[in-house]
Amino acid sequence: MSTALLTDHYELTMLRAALKSGAAHRRATFEVFARSLPAGRRYGVVAGTGRLLAALADFRFGPEELSLLTGSGVVDAATADWLAAYRFSGAIRGFAEGEPFLPGTPVLVVEGPFAECVLLETLTLSVLNHDSAIAAAGARMVQAAGSRPLIEMGSRRTHEEAAVAAARAAYLVGFAATSNLEAARRWGVPSSGTAAHAFTLAHPTEQEAFEAQVDTLGVDTTLLVDTYDTEAGIAAAVAAAGPGLGAIRIDSGDPAAGVRAARAQLDALGATETRIIVTGDLDEHSIARLAGVPAAGYGVGTSLVTGSGAPTAGFVYKLVEIDGRPVAKTSVGKTTRGGRKDVLRRHDAGGVAVVDLVLPAGERPGGDAASRGHSQTEGGLAPSALDGPAEQAQPVGGSLAGPGRDRPLLVELVRDGAVVDPTVTGPVGLRRARDHHRAALADLPRRARDVAFGHPCLPVITSVPHP
Repeated sequence: MSTALLTDHYELTMLRAALKSGAAHRRATFEVFARSLPAGRRYGVVAGTGRLLAALADFRFGPEELSLLTGSGVVDAATADWLAAYRFSGAIRGFAEGEPFLPGTPVLVVEGPFAECVLLETLTLSVLNHDSAIAAAGARMVQAAGSRPLIEMGSRRTHEEAAVAAARAAYLVGFAATSNLEAARRWGVPSSGTAAHAFTLAHPTEQEAFEAQVDTLGVDTTLLVDTYDTEAGIAAAVAAAGPGLGAIRIDSGDPAAGVRAARAQLDALGATETRIIVTGDLDEHSIARLAGVPAAGYGVGTSLVTGSGAPTAGFVYKLVEIDGRPVAKTSVGKTTRGGRKDVLRRHDAGGVAVVDLVLPAGERPGGDAASRGHSQTEGGLAPSALDGPAEQAQPVGGSLAGPGRDRPLLVELVRDGAVVDPTVTGPVGLRRARDHHRAALADLPRRARDVAFGHPCLPVITSVPHP
């Protein structure tokens, strides 16, 4: 299926006019970046890169697409002829999928003829804005949960295709499984699920429902115990499965009080190894509040697939260079910085990231590059004015860059229109992104993993002047 019409009308009217003016063939550089993070967030997470690169391969205008566009007057015959031969021939650099990002840093760079690049704007933003929003929310939930596993179960709270993408993004940042079977088929995400309240209601008694489930799925199943009265449900669950019952699930009420009461009751019934799974409108904050209760894991739906209040990452796709000349917007509140850029993440002697540096492409900083920056994020705050001094402790895990090193964040993804490494797409690419996210997050200061609201975890120093 072609992805070419997953775009906005004005991309094609710009193309039509650019072909007439000659601008279509000028060499262009576009950057994707977010001007800010959602209020209180410590970092964002780049997600969707593997999906985007796969969609790029299918960005073709066949007879059906061209017939629609010409028949509705969106394009003329000359533009249709150009589109019929369209193949992206340029280059794309970007953050590795799973990489944490800060505001003002270009996370994707698209270079090539203006006409070829401008057509990719809507598709690029659609994929990256959605997936990165889910990944950022999911990463906070994973941090709040600590060692307790999370199951993604938001399919019924969003569009059916968004549900598949959300399950992928959640797995990328550390969720253990999904309820969505299409995500399991398409992306290799482990799937999980047992029964809903309807199953209990379909039987004469709660215990008969539990006995039927245990008879089918075995004693290691998870029984949903709060269809009627939770205390009675727990008693029926243990009666049906015995003290070796795998888990119970609580989906209503005060979760903290419910978990404590359930643990006490299970222990009294001899089901000391039975786990307690909590679901029901959880987000990162409610999960964090459950850290002190004996829950074994969580299921999250609505808050995850809606980005926990931030359903978009806020990415924009802006032209920064044309025929080697920097160009920039100067409109109030929406200025951009012209020219091609590189992004480096600097680490201290312990391997902990301390600052992101945005530099003109090809420039490499000296030892004091951060102090030479023309401007800083956080409303002009200097790095020392953020959350205290840079932390010297070793990061969790091993540093991706090594102690005292600058790690380039923009890596080559597409060269001459072809994906450089096909393993960044598909299920293998998702597993690689999951591993990269874990390692890259471990390099950030410990405050980055704090779910409480605060400043972005790193300052961004930009040595590219405003226009």
